[in-house]
Amino acid sequence: MNLEFINRKQNPQIGKDIIRREDLRLLSGFGNYTDDTSLEDQSYAAMLRSVHAHAEFKIISIDAAKKMPGVIEILVGKDWLDDGLNPMPAWGNPADVALSNQDGSELFFSPLFPLAIDRVRRSGEIIAIVIANTHLQAIEAAENIDIKYDVLKSVSDVAKAMKQNAPVIWNEAIQNITVDDEKGNINVCKEAFDNAAHIIKLETYNQRVTGVPMEPRAALANYEAHKKVYYLEAGSQGANRFQNELATTFGISKNKIRVVSNDVGGGYGTRNHTYPEFALCLWAAKKTGRPVKWVCDRSEAFLSDYSGRDLLTKAELAIDNSGNFLALRTENLANIGTHTISYVPLARGPTVYNGVYNIPIGYAVSKAVLTNTNAVVSYRGAGRPEAMFVIERMIDIAAKKIGIDRIELRRKNIIQESSIPYTNNFSVTYDSGNFPKSMEMALKSIDWFEFPSRRKKWREKGYFAGIGIANYIETATGYPQERAEMRIKGSGSVEIIIGTQSSGQSHETTFAQVISDWLGVDISTIILKTGDTNFVKDGSGSHSCRSLRLAGHLFRQTADEIIEKGLKISEIKFGTPSNNISYVDGYYLNKGTNKKLHLFEVAKLAETEFAANKFLGPLEATAEISTFLPAYPNGCHACEVIVDKETGVAKVTKYIGVDDVGTVVNPMVVDGQTHGGIVQGLGQALMEECLYDKNNSQLLSGSFMDYAMPRANDTPSFELEFNEVPAPNNFLGVKGGGEGGTTAAPAAIINAIVDALDDFEIDHIDMPATPEKIWRIIHNY
Repeated sequence: MNLEFINRKQNPQIGKDIIRREDLRLLSGFGNYTDDTSLEDQSYAAMLRSVHAHAEFKIISIDAAKKMPGVIEILVGKDWLDDGLNPMPAWGNPADVALSNQDGSELFFSPLFPLAIDRVRRSGEIIAIVIANTHLQAIEAAENIDIKYDVLKSVSDVAKAMKQNAPVIWNEAIQNITVDDEKGNINVCKEAFDNAAHIIKLETYNQRVTGVPMEPRAALANYEAHKKVYYLEAGSQGANRFQNELATTFGISKNKIRVVSNDVGGGYGTRNHTYPEFALCLWAAKKTGRPVKWVCDRSEAFLSDYSGRDLLTKAELAIDNSGNFLALRTENLANIGTHTISYVPLARGPTVYNGVYNIPIGYAVSKAVLTNTNAVVSYRGAGRPEAMFVIERMIDIAAKKIGIDRIELRRKNIIQESSIPYTNNFSVTYDSGNFPKSMEMALKSIDWFEFPSRRKKWREKGYFAGIGIANYIETATGYPQERAEMRIKGSGSVEIIIGTQSSGQSHETTFAQVISDWLGVDISTIILKTGDTNFVKDGSGSHSCRSLRLAGHLFRQTADEIIEKGLKISEIKFGTPSNNISYVDGYYLNKGTNKKLHLFEVAKLAETEFAANKFLGPLEATAEISTFLPAYPNGCHACEVIVDKETGVAKVTKYIGVDDVGTVVNPMVVDGQTHGGIVQGLGQALMEECLYDKNNSQLLSGSFMDYAMPRANDTPSFELEFNEVPAPNNFLGVKGGGEGGTTAAPAAIINAIVDALDDFEIDHIDMPATPEKIWRIIHNY
């Protein structure tokens, strides 16, 4: 494709702080979320959930419940089987870093039936769905279903679940282990450790958290019997994924299911997956002949939303006499809950074992373990925050034990710009970045070396003060399949379609900024269409910082194709060869004359005068990708904390971040993403935790009374900078800005807290660093 005639927009939009186009609509109450939509004659669903974490059960009777006012239908697991329906598919072992069992056996994927069949494996698992004329009627009927439970022993702790006498979750998984993966060479690693001058050990638990999106899950389902077509409206991170998985579940072609996701109030990975309630509402709509709506309340969300993290890691770092890192070996035990919904965090995390440091030898054993808890899936960062936490904590511990300054130890081992591209021992290649520069920028920004004077002042006020730093890198990859369409309309608009889905990431703004530059048209003319499988033909949604990276890569291709197609029409209208035409700021210019045609004028010609010509017809183009296009966002975050001696409360007083997200399309939007990520990381570091009763595996943190969330007064004003190194493998140079804050914050904050508690000779504190934990350290209690 000859594109030398194109002169890109003279007043570029890429890199500008453009106010979000979405904001006016959302902030003035015109957002359209799932619960905002209703259908005529709709009914309401309620889920009857197990009150036990592990039990065999028998439904004694549903007759009394069926006779209650307003009840339309009650469906149970036997009905699902009688209709010949399938379990819901599980796919979560990424091909580029796939897990495999050491003994060569196949990975176990547990069947996920939307309704429990004879046995429940966690508290909150669905036993029946009740359909009624009102939501209250459905709830009351569910409470009157007669069930007999034969309670079994349960387990919620990952280490206990692996013991010989542990309760068996699935008979196919020996000792409840579904994956036993090995990366690296154990003998080579052993030799490095045998020759090490220092061996640093750390056992740490990256606790279980949950996404807590602002908008709880909801579904509106319908079935058009005359067309044999299902309709589902539900918030998602990608409508096509829901469509594909539900088509498999119902054993039909995907064109028989339409999925719509309009505005989505937060995702964080937990909305990536097709939940059982969505399949149940579709099935109930078909069985009853009426639309069915289900809206999850917050307590039900805590009980049924998928979780994140929950990783126990045992790590050892080998170091020579000069302070050079030699090798790192880890054992990673992932508590994946009752079902194998996703292996992504366990697959991706260990592959960046070395962070941004030159650790030539790595060895990792990674095991996935079933328990009687909610399933664990990808949660913002998906394995990478866990890996960064381990290496950054170990460096601080090593520095203290060996007697080397922790900054000097990092400087000695950090990968230099001259070593990029850098391939680690697990065959992951960092293709771009300047890691030392990010760290030096962070050190300068936080005024690191003057901290002792600030520490002294805090001590005089009755506080312990500490400072922490954490370098990070991510493997932003995600599922590769994506499709983009672009249409230029003679009426004066650019219509773009893609399979990504915004849940707060500003796609309407940033996608338009990019295309405005590439086509030379005003941002206001660009209309993004997503979230409806009627026109979004394929795509893998939004996760792993893939949206703008793939959208930019694909829309650049469509823009170039459209501009070249318009050139052919301009040749005919100008009566001159293409080498006499240039394209500037949305206009085809006939050189040496005052003749010009705007892109929209050419589009109008393509729709009318040239409509019958298949080579010159409508100005539209499609681009697809089905291969991995990885990127490696990276950076360095640092913070200061103070700890109250009397209460043990830790508060972050200063937080700075330096991030390399590749090309920065909209600095304000990237900052917003980073702010949110830092707050989620802070939440995990200081307060958030999903807790289960050790005796009966009942969820203890089932409301905001028991699951603490960070608030505005828990955070300082963040100070952020960019170290912009474009990614070399996509047209836009984007790496991704959605997960950096979450990846770096936990390690930086815990490093600072441990530093603040240096008087008490502790090496480590596990997250969350609650006031109680810290108080006990201070008071030796």
